[in-house]
Amino acid sequence: MNQVNYQKKLDQLIEMNRSQKKVPTLFLHSCCAPCSSYVLEYLSSYFFVTVFFYNPNISPREEYEKRVGEIQRLIREQSYLYPVKFLEGVYEPERFFSMAKGMEMLPEGGQRCFACYRLRMEEAARLAAEGGYDYFTTTLSISPLKNAQKLNEIGEELARVYKVSHLPSDFKKKNGYRRSVELSHEYGLYRQNYCGCIFSKREAVKREQAKKIQE
Repeated sequence: MNQVNYQKKLDQLIEMNRSQKKVPTLFLHSCCAPCSSYVLEYLSSYFFVTVFFYNPNISPREEYEKRVGEIQRLIREQSYLYPVKFLEGVYEPERFFSMAKGMEMLPEGGQRCFACYRLRMEEAARLAAEGGYDYFTTTLSISPLKNAQKLNEIGEELARVYKVSHLPSDFKKKNGYRRSVELSHEYGLYRQNYCGCIFSKREAVKREQAKKIQE
């Protein structure tokens, strides 16, 4: 199966809107400030963006609150062509643990992660449809560790269910991930060493322990 070039699809969509002098509205699910930094720098030149922070996977609560504070600070401090709004979702970790039941021991990047993508993106799609937004998408595809193909497949499926357009993305393209690292340094953003859930934290601890043994 051929891999779809989602960055090319996004480029074409942006060019079409520009040629028609349109500035669409975008409901953007954000996983954290570092990942959002480049995505906002990029997309705010073409869309009216509402950043939606919905991440019930993040544990503990102190970590969640730290990440909320950082994305809010980034939005206040970063410059945009078109205004960027912020909306915080409900913090409901019990919903994540219910979704993950039976998949606790699966490795990172597998079915549990795919279900987590869907959990967060579905809430974004639902609210985007309710709010009458032109598009919805997520910042998650900027990470080299996230499956952009799967993220876009989920987005396209949810677009059909909720009758709202999904914005194709693979934000790691065009050196997007590298730029996010640069912007994180520029704004002094807190960069976490695990995705957010207790399972990813467990994997991060294992990696650190293995690194120390090798040293």
